[in-house]
Amino acid sequence: MTEKTVLPNGVRVITEEIEHVRSVSIGAWVSSGSRHEDEPTSGVAHFIEHLLFKGTTNRTAFDIASEIDSVGGVLNACTGKEWTSYYAKVPDYYTGGALDLLCDLLRNALFDPLELEKEKFVVLQEIKMVEDTPDDYIHDFFELNFWKGHPLRRSVLGNRESVEGFDRGRVIDFFSRRYRGGNIVVAAAGNLKHGPFVEQVEKRLGVSPGGVAEAVNGPPAVTGDLFLQEKNLEQVHVLMGSPGPCAADPDRFPAMLINLVLGGSMSSRLFQEIREKRGLVYSIHSFIVPYSDAGWFGVHFGTEAERVREVSGLVSAELTKLCRESLTEREIRSGKDQMKGSFLLSMESTDARMSRIARNEMIFRKQISVEEVLARIDGITDEDIRRVAGEMFRPEALSAAVLGRVPEGLTRGCLA
Repeated sequence: MTEKTVLPNGVRVITEEIEHVRSVSIGAWVSSGSRHEDEPTSGVAHFIEHLLFKGTTNRTAFDIASEIDSVGGVLNACTGKEWTSYYAKVPDYYTGGALDLLCDLLRNALFDPLELEKEKFVVLQEIKMVEDTPDDYIHDFFELNFWKGHPLRRSVLGNRESVEGFDRGRVIDFFSRRYRGGNIVVAAAGNLKHGPFVEQVEKRLGVSPGGVAEAVNGPPAVTGDLFLQEKNLEQVHVLMGSPGPCAADPDRFPAMLINLVLGGSMSSRLFQEIREKRGLVYSIHSFIVPYSDAGWFGVHFGTEAERVREVSGLVSAELTKLCRESLTEREIRSGKDQMKGSFLLSMESTDARMSRIARNEMIFRKQISVEEVLARIDGITDEDIRRVAGEMFRPEALSAAVLGRVPEGLTRGCLA
């Protein structure tokens, strides 16, 4: 059972009690991401995530790193385009200690100037690492161009110029605007009681500034395009993408089934046709990237330059087939079973359940029951699948990013 309490300053506290486990997973989720930045502050949300672990008025960086380790737990954080999460998984007897640490990060970070300068170098190395990893970099390159003119285009890491320009004043200004009560969700799942947990949160975060930060821009408009970047690589990496459902769109369920059938597993159409049958790639997969009011569907593969047109043509043929032809009964049944099984297996983990209730609150402002999710999956029809595929895979909406030794004369028409 999940319970929710809203503190006077707007902090939302969501818990799910699971009596039969001996762990508790706690997450502090903040509406702070690269979508909320401008050009001079690009990457600052992620930079703040790093800095909060560098010391507070109560704990040194080593204290923070060792405290959860000492009880066999896990402590980590993650920044995305729309939110940042700080989370810990600990034995149930250390719930209070883990919560105190997470709240200390949010309330009492030092933002020490010396640590700030050191962390700039660390983040710059992280940016270079992504640039040296084409499987990762092509996603940033695609979104930079696909969402052109919109804040969603910005990399979570920022860029070299923006990171080098960070100073303490700029960091604290962004932190004070985003880390406010109405932007914070504290979620916990495991062997705990809601009432006592809320009391502990209020004691630590109840004095945080209230209010909600400024709203973000509306959803972006996109048109199909081709984005090329020459890079000395052994393979040419291609990412083909088109607009998809947002995180709250009911059409996300048919889109997830399409993803599984098309390229979401080793039994998918793309893997079987292009890797197993023809041997043209080592890896090919599809995926969905949902945001609060926008999203996209992508297919990524790497191959030799002379095979780019052939593989892209095969991908386009499969997209067209999904729009025009029904899936087989076996594909629909198998896809639904896979979706339900994956969802139910994730419920065995307290950290996954914590993330789920936090995301439900951030996206829907309410909890979506397990039964409703399963019913939505069971309710997907063949008509839904063909309709959603037709909306996503319109030729005029399809874009592609190409990274590597770009074949001469390559045009968007060669890939669509």
